[in-house]
Parts: sequence; structure tokens; C-alpha cells
Amino acid sequence: MYPPPRKTRRGLAGRFRAAAVRALVLALTATAALLFAQPTLAQAATSRQTAVPSAPMGWASWNSFAAKIDYSVIKAQVDAFVASGLPAAGYKYINIDEGWWQGTRDSAGNITVDESEWPGGMKAIADYIHGKGLKAGIYTDAGKDGCGYYYPTGRPAAPGSGSEGHYDQDMLQFSQWGFDFVKVDWCGGDAEGLDAKTTYQSISDAIARATATTGRPMTLSLCNWGRQNPWNWAPGQGAMWRTNDDIILYGNKPSMTNLLTNFDRNLHPTAQHTGYYNDPDMLMVGMDGFSAAQNRTHMNLWAISGAPLLAGNNLATMTTETANILKNPEVIGVDQDPRGLQGVKVAEDTTGLQVYGKVLSGTGNRAVVLLNRTSSAQNITVRWSDLGLTNANATVRDLWARANVGSYGTGYTTSVPAGGSVMLTVTGGTEAASSTYTGTSSFTGVVAGNTGIKTVDVAYTNNTSAARTATLQVNGQGTTTVSFPPTGSSQGTVSVQVGLSKGASNTLTFTGAPTLADITVRPLPGTNSTLAVGTQSGRCLDIYDNTLTNGTQAELWDCNGGQNQQWTYTSRKELVVYGNKCLDAYNLGTTNGTKVVIWDCNGQNNQKWNVNSDGTLTNVNAGLCLDAYGAGTANGTQMVLWSCGGQANQKWTLN
Repeated sequence: MYPPPRKTRRGLAGRFRAAAVRALVLALTATAALLFAQPTLAQAATSRQTAVPSAPMGWASWNSFAAKIDYSVIKAQVDAFVASGLPAAGYKYINIDEGWWQGTRDSAGNITVDESEWPGGMKAIADYIHGKGLKAGIYTDAGKDGCGYYYPTGRPAAPGSGSEGHYDQDMLQFSQWGFDFVKVDWCGGDAEGLDAKTTYQSISDAIARATATTGRPMTLSLCNWGRQNPWNWAPGQGAMWRTNDDIILYGNKPSMTNLLTNFDRNLHPTAQHTGYYNDPDMLMVGMDGFSAAQNRTHMNLWAISGAPLLAGNNLATMTTETANILKNPEVIGVDQDPRGLQGVKVAEDTTGLQVYGKVLSGTGNRAVVLLNRTSSAQNITVRWSDLGLTNANATVRDLWARANVGSYGTGYTTSVPAGGSVMLTVTGGTEAASSTYTGTSSFTGVVAGNTGIKTVDVAYTNNTSAARTATLQVNGQGTTTVSFPPTGSSQGTVSVQVGLSKGASNTLTFTGAPTLADITVRPLPGTNSTLAVGTQSGRCLDIYDNTLTNGTQAELWDCNGGQNQQWTYTSRKELVVYGNKCLDAYNLGTTNGTKVVIWDCNGQNNQKWNVNSDGTLTNVNAGLCLDAYGAGTANGTQMVLWSCGGQANQKWTLN
């Protein structure tokens, strides 16, 4: 894979230039809104909660078969898929990945395939899948060449197997063949240096036109591996977008390291909502090399994330144990919760002992994963207060034991195996105090007790027959697309998660929404953070474009409470952003001008900071101060280490 050059444009959390914000294409038509609809929606848990399209579930060919696929391989997997009972558990898609097409087109530019491998062409395999009551998915690339050209996996490379220059033609062809899902990869796009945002918008628009012609909605899966930060712009373009590299490379065995890396890089809760999902990649459950406990942890982490569940194992050789893990209805229920939100980390009292919480439909309901990343069994506690609940009795249920474990008033503690996890639901709790604001489009003076992620329930009425989309902007951060499913003549509610700043100066603005009645802002105290505000500049310590990449240099930007400005100062003297990236003196540097960057938290002294009474932050390893370079005060001023001199550009307020 080829990492793209650093872009000069700015993204979420105040990074878009005003012109870029205005240019964001968000006015999807009613027909386009159908693209992301799933065949059925879960029943909402309350009369007011509107169920949003759930994350896709199914099976995809790549992890087990790479490019070595044909009609017989896919047919055998379809038959095993049905025999295993996966459809009854909610799995619907059979997705044909790279390898089906070797790049040939006829004189009119239409895709042609080898009918010795695909008798009857691709329509025949789509028909077979549909004949089993399932949905069919297919694959292409955004560039001129698909990934098979760059990474041959058992067959000759296929130049020209991408859709660039043929987006309308190919999307219409896929729809006419009967496909319901299309994954669009990025090997060609990456090699050519294409702009991902505009490229995928063109593909999304092409799917809208194909749907208008055939009447067949197609779910779009954007697969550009997190390059160019799709969580900033992909909601509304497609139902799901990849946030990271492949979870497994061809010929390799499953790895817990890869699993945890993909999970960590997938946590973008402000992007995931109302039928739009972060995608950490396909499941490795049931593949050679993973134990049952590891398979369960895989399911736990994808479910708490609300991620698409696309199995990748060989279904024809799947054990009953693996099938039962994939089919656990209570874990699937968390993943498919009709509120459509992503879980977030709410506590890590001791390094490696992590608590993740997900807000579920209904009142006082949460899902919880206790994750032990250490090498020994440890007790982990989930506190109700960290979940946005009061200290009142709530029922705890173990989702793998499929049994209630009791009623508890303030929290619950249990032993978690080394490298393992426990998944729970907490139900019947009492919600912490919330605040409701009435309005039709802009809600000002929104109060947050602390900087961090908050849940916002938006009450609205959409009496049309299709979802309506609108944009949401918070405190000048970049916009996200919000979908409002039909409600009939009555009022419904959808939920989003937003980054707010401490205080009463927060503003949420909706553009193009249906009739709004009010918003209710609910705290998630476990996600509380602080802004680090420069004394001289009045601007905040910020990470460029919501970027997660190790080595990204910190800088100043207008304060807005976005995820890339939410810092947690831990008992270990770390300043943590995104839940798992630490403010770091690059390469253990100890000299003036050493870059201050983000890096995976590792416990080293170059990631530890003393918060001093004079407002300075000194690096424990270097003994130097966090400094706005050159006494700069403008947006984009970069952070370095420098000898402490008491200047205002070295003083910070954490609030």
C-alpha cells in the first residue's frame, strides 16, 4: 500500500476552511437515501426511538480465498452459509471480493468475465445468492487497477480491473446483474494519488443514478484503509468506510495484534450514527490460529463498536463452536442496536485494563466490554457513573454465559482473563441528568459539564416515505451527515455523539433537516477530557485533521471540543487523545526544537508530562517545556520542546 502525501486541506474539529465546509456535498436525493437502506430494520426499543439502518452482516471471500474464487467456490460457501443457520442469526450478504474479474472490457467498455469460471456470468451467481433469500455483493477499485494487480494472490495480475473512468457504467452494470452491495477498494486510487473524498463522492453519485435507473439500492462500502481520514467526510457517501489496513494479509494467520490495532483505529464515535458505520474490516473468527476465547473477544470488540459483521472464515469447514460464536444473538443484538451508536472507552484506571461502554436503545441501557490487555488475569470494574448512569440498581447480564449475574447499585467488578474480555449489558439503570433545548435548526448555549463526547437525541418529524439527510456542525468543527428515517406524522428520535467543550458556549447547527422539535444532551462522564488552552494564543492543543497516524505533530487551533482536542491527563502523567494516543517527544528527543507528536501510548518517560503550578507542561524525559514554536499564535503553529523560560507561549490551562 502506498501512503498518500500530507494534504493541505483541514478536516473535522475546526479544520475545514469555510469554503471547504460550504463545498461539502450533502444534498442526497430521496432516491440516493435508499442506497444505504438495509432490507429490514430492528424494532425500536421505545416508541420515540426511530430505528436506523443497521450495520451490514454477512460473509466475504477475501480472508480465506483471496483472488482464488469462481462460481463453484462461492456456491459452496453460499450453501454452507445457509446450512449453518447464519441467515436466521441476521447475516444476509454474500460478498464476492477481488479476483472475480480479470480486467477485460468489450468494445463498448462493458465488463466481461471468463464464463468458464463464472458460467452464465455474474448475474448467474447473483441469482443463485438471491435464490437462497440472501443479498449479493461485488468488488471493484476506485482507480484504474484493482488490488490484484499490485498484490497477486494465486493468479496472474489483472491490469485494468478498476472502475476509474467507468463509474456510471460499472455501477449500473452491477445493479443490472442484481448486486445489492459494492465494495470499492483503493489500490489503484492510492497508486494514482487520487483525492479520496471527491473520488468516492463520484462513485456514490454513480450508485444513486444506477438505483434511479434499476430501482435496486446498493450498499456502498468505501475501502480506502483510513487514508485521508474518511471519518471526516464519508458519512452520507456510503453506509460504511474502512478505517485501517487489512486485518489479515494473504497467507498469514490471524493475529491479536492486528485485531486490537484495527479496533483502536476504528473508534470515531462522532462519525458513526443514523446508519453510517466505521468499518474495522472483516472478521477473522473461526480462522486457523484463533482460540474460542480470541474469537469471542473479536466478536465483543466489533459488537461494542457497532461495526459491520462480515465473516471471513471458510464456511464449508466451520466448526459448530465457531458457528455458535458468530450466531450469539445477544452479542449480535448489541452490534445491531437500532440506535446505531459506537461504543467508547470510558475508563482505564490501570494501563491495559479497559472499559468500553455503548449507549443502547431505551432508557438506562448500556453494553459494556471489559478488555484485559495485560499478561495476567485481572479484576476490572465498570462504574455506572462512567456510563452516564446514576448510582441506582441496574441488572448486569453476561452475554456469553447468557445469564443475569445480579443487580448492582454503583458498578460491577469481575475477573477478566489475560488477553481476554468479558461482555455485559447493564439494563434498567437510571440516566444521569440531561438537558433539553428547543429549536428548529440551531441550538446555542448548550451546556457541557466537561469537555468530551456526549450523546445527543434529536427529536424530529419526517412524514415522507424516504430518509432525509442533513448536515450537523458542532462549534465550528467539520460537518457530518445525519440521516432522518421516516416517522410518519408522529415524532421520532435519532441519536448522534458529538464533541463538546466544557461550559455553556456550545452550538449545534443542522442544515437541511426535517422539522426539528428539540435536542436532548446526555453526558457520558467516562469520556470526560480537558482542553489544553495556550495562555498566549487562546487556542487549543490540537491534532491535524483528526489524524491518528503516529508521528503527527501537535499544533494550535481554534478551540472547539472536537475529538482531536480532547486530552485526558492520567495518573501516569500521560496526555492521551483518541483514547490511545499519547503526547510524545519524538524519538526520545531532549533538545530544543524536538517535535511534539502523538504516538501509541507505551509508558516511556518521553510520553509523561508534569503539570506545573506556573502553567507549564514539562516533559519528564527531557525536562523541557511544551512550546508553541516561535511564540506563534496562529492556527497551525506547531508544538515543540524548548527550554523553559516562563514565556506565555509555554503556559497552558487544562479545562
